[in-house]
Amino acid sequence: MSCYCGIDIGASTAKLVLVDPAGRVLARAMRHSGVDYARTADACLAEALAAAGLTRDEVRSAVSTGYGRDNVPWSRDTMTEIACHGRGAHACFPQQITVVDIGAQDSKMIHLDGEGRRLGFKMNRKCAAGTGAFLEEIAHRLGLDASDLNALAESSTKQVTLGSFCTVFAATEILEKIRAGERVEDIVCGAFRSVVKRILEMDCPQGQLVMTGGVIAHNPLLARLMEEAFGRPVQVPPWPQFAGALGAALFALDKSEKGTLPCS
Repeated sequence: MSCYCGIDIGASTAKLVLVDPAGRVLARAMRHSGVDYARTADACLAEALAAAGLTRDEVRSAVSTGYGRDNVPWSRDTMTEIACHGRGAHACFPQQITVVDIGAQDSKMIHLDGEGRRLGFKMNRKCAAGTGAFLEEIAHRLGLDASDLNALAESSTKQVTLGSFCTVFAATEILEKIRAGERVEDIVCGAFRSVVKRILEMDCPQGQLVMTGGVIAHNPLLARLMEEAFGRPVQVPPWPQFAGALGAALFALDKSEKGTLPCS
């Protein structure tokens, strides 16, 4: 049996997906990216192959994407995150879509037509605001684990607005909110709304709105807040943090079929 591999090495985590010749997902693996991307890629591949009951010789081709895409020795080709997240999201929702991907270090809005062709895209400014790093800093300032944020925000009963988008200034503003007696739950929800507002400023969605990335995977409340902000329903793939890796795997399949990638 042959399979095709896509790996997305982000600034925070590495995600890998194996698909069969029909494009069906066989296995997934995810680890912290760490400082040795090549070793992390090897570990992810070994884990996914074991889960699928396959060997490395059965990997016909591989495509890498993400921040560390050039550090995967066995990858046959590289693709941009924009291309791979768009392809992975469109595979889950084959229609005209706008993909909002919130990652650890950046946020992206990608417009695709009904055939999956890219119409355009926007990236956030060179700032952590509107990204996972922003929420992690908020958690740090509040003495919380980032995994606690969604549950806290869900229990919010009062809308607290953070006026600053800058991560540093927002952290200072949070201390002022605490001194003013605001509840932690309401402050966290205010931070979530700040992320959504930053996305809202990027561009207007076209077609179905789809959210991908690790931030939405761990903070599903963001989808509801996005629905409120954009006034339209939001779809989230079953494994939103693997959208980029899935897209890379499907590109590996495409390229191999066209003969542009050699077999391993």
